[in-house]
Amino acid sequence: MSSSPQLVCVNDYEKKAISILDANARGYYQSGADDEQTLHDNVADFKKWRIRPKMMVDVSRVNLQTSLLGSNIAFPICIAPTASHKLAHPQGEIASALAAKAMDTCFVLSTLATTSAQSLAESVPNSLKWYQLYITKNRNIAKEMVKRAETYGYKALVLTVDTPLLGTRRADVRNRYRLPPHLRMENFDGISALSTELNAKKKGSGLSIFTHEFFDQSVTWADIAWLKSITSLPVVVKGVLTAEDAEHAISAGVAAIIVSNHGARQLDGVSSTIMALSEVVRQVGGRVEVYVDGGVRTGTDILKALALGARAVFLGRPVLYALAVSGEQGVRDILTMLAKELKLAMQLSGQTDVNDLSKDLVVLESRIARL
Repeated sequence: MSSSPQLVCVNDYEKKAISILDANARGYYQSGADDEQTLHDNVADFKKWRIRPKMMVDVSRVNLQTSLLGSNIAFPICIAPTASHKLAHPQGEIASALAAKAMDTCFVLSTLATTSAQSLAESVPNSLKWYQLYITKNRNIAKEMVKRAETYGYKALVLTVDTPLLGTRRADVRNRYRLPPHLRMENFDGISALSTELNAKKKGSGLSIFTHEFFDQSVTWADIAWLKSITSLPVVVKGVLTAEDAEHAISAGVAAIIVSNHGARQLDGVSSTIMALSEVVRQVGGRVEVYVDGGVRTGTDILKALALGARAVFLGRPVLYALAVSGEQGVRDILTMLAKELKLAMQLSGQTDVNDLSKDLVVLESRIARL
């Protein structure tokens, strides 16, 4: 009897997960906006950056440890907020957060999670957890979510700023995406009937219709002042791609910025995040921490992102694929795999500390001949 092929990289987990997930979940996790140009670019553009290694360096000791807003983590690889982990595995977000705790890194819970902030906090105590937030038309909903995040020990709020409306994800429209009847968006429990309304939508993507009714399309940078007025938690903004918006975010008083295009699920044709990163980092100039998500699939991808100024990377789809394959252990395995890949990439490029990487480590392929 032949054994199953060993899973040795993120792409292996993706292929395995796609063979397991049903069409509803598969389409939701895989799809990007419209023609999926940016979805392709998020991964492909990492390859446009080439590493300039240093030789004859003592790399017998390598440090991967860093910190996020003062909280220490074992390596600069964290779990981004993604919705509906229970589509991948019955333990859902709890399994993903347990893996993050075991690996001593940060987990961000989505507002649209299938596990509540309270349940996750009680199941995964004494760990670094942040809470992702949307500003709602009914501000009392957002206010109650903030209160719960504070009560249950979340250390930061991650405000998503790129989603006044949901982008068109054609797979979700074709599949008439819904949560299965046994699942709901638990963070709305006790706040709003919205937790059960997603499945009541009859046509198209139920999530798209739901978010149109739920998200506040009038939100501006000025509304961060309102958010900061109701919480003592640091505010991180997720969804910045330009220098102009980075400056708006800093002026609004945010603690950190996540360079993100929402997994290429919002506006097709925007820059990949790895290509937007340098512009944002240059504008920020060290005033706040900068992180990046989108397209990270290898340790060399992480090395390039850190060299370009990100303090850490956040993983979305790779975590969901690993969760689908083997639950908590799968997420642990993929975090371990990427940390090992990052360490090896550092050693082979003559680097010894993730906190000391600099932009001269990488160069755009198109510029190599000019050097």
